[in-house]
Amino acid sequence: MSNDVWGTPTVAGDLVYVTSFEVHALDVQTGRRSFKTRDVAWSMAVADGRIHASDGPTLFALDAREGGDLWRLSTDAWVYSLKAERGTVVTGTRGGGVQAWEASTGQKLWQLTGAQTDFESPEAGPALHDGTVYVWQDARLRALDARTGDERWSYPIGDAASCGGVPVRITPAPDGHVYLAAGTRVLSVDVASGRVRWHFEAPAVFLCAPTFAPGPAVTGGGIYLADYLGTVYALDAADGRDRWRIATEPRASIEPVLVAAGHVHVGSGKGLYTLDAVTGTPSGASRRAATSSVPPRSPPGRIHFGSTDHLLYTLKADDGRLRWKLATGGEITGAPVVRDGVVYACSKDRCVYALDAEKGTGTARTA
Repeated sequence: MSNDVWGTPTVAGDLVYVTSFEVHALDVQTGRRSFKTRDVAWSMAVADGRIHASDGPTLFALDAREGGDLWRLSTDAWVYSLKAERGTVVTGTRGGGVQAWEASTGQKLWQLTGAQTDFESPEAGPALHDGTVYVWQDARLRALDARTGDERWSYPIGDAASCGGVPVRITPAPDGHVYLAAGTRVLSVDVASGRVRWHFEAPAVFLCAPTFAPGPAVTGGGIYLADYLGTVYALDAADGRDRWRIATEPRASIEPVLVAAGHVHVGSGKGLYTLDAVTGTPSGASRRAATSSVPPRSPPGRIHFGSTDHLLYTLKADDGRLRWKLATGGEITGAPVVRDGVVYACSKDRCVYALDAEKGTGTARTA
């Protein structure tokens, strides 16, 4: 991370938090900086009124309102991944370490060694969801209790070589299953028991995690993802049936596709494609100007995404038509976040932008 690269903003209460070396807390109404940390923060998670962050060898927690120290400690290795939920902080450290900490005090709850070391990046680190930690260790996916570290189940998914030289991507879903992309495979696993419900095999590896869309297939529900060749797949969530697939352009992005308003939106190559979620039929032409490097994250009805062409775009979710766009002074970094009708985005021009999500007006920007 360089000093001019801002990540995905986090909005909590009346503050928006961004990282660029330090954590900056900005007022959501005015953009004025409430405080910034004195420490470098390579990783950050805001939860339960606390900022949990790490500068690498140190893990610390700050009061989210004032920025004051709550606790800090030295870790045994460099922290590359950090998640926080339900009073638990889970970290991944270089060399295959995984640790869980009491979020309010910093007390270590448990740790393990021997987790995968091939892909030590924030996206490939231990996943934390609904009280369960998912760890890739000894060629198995292990589901651990977040508070105790006790194993609930494990499943043999293979090592990095057998997974096509790409990390395993995990999507826990509200239907009681976790969906995995492991190389060329997609699996549906029962969260409680670890039983595999179905298994799908594709001809090319997946770089992104599956996207779960609720509801029956006839209304666009299902599992959606794209492989590195740019083929977009729609799978039945209940049985893994291949409902449709359509080719776009080669895709290096690790970001998941977005499903909204009955359509699938995916950035491939130098375009953003909008497909009908039920049939896979393209809706209009791809937006060639949108050399999208970050995923759309939007409320129903609108698609907001940033691009390497320095523009922030907003499209209609039902047909992909352009609603508005804003030129910034640099590449959009991270993913735009929408809260209470305002879209927040960070740019390499070292500014944070806040705009009316519907109209793109009321521009506020904070350096």
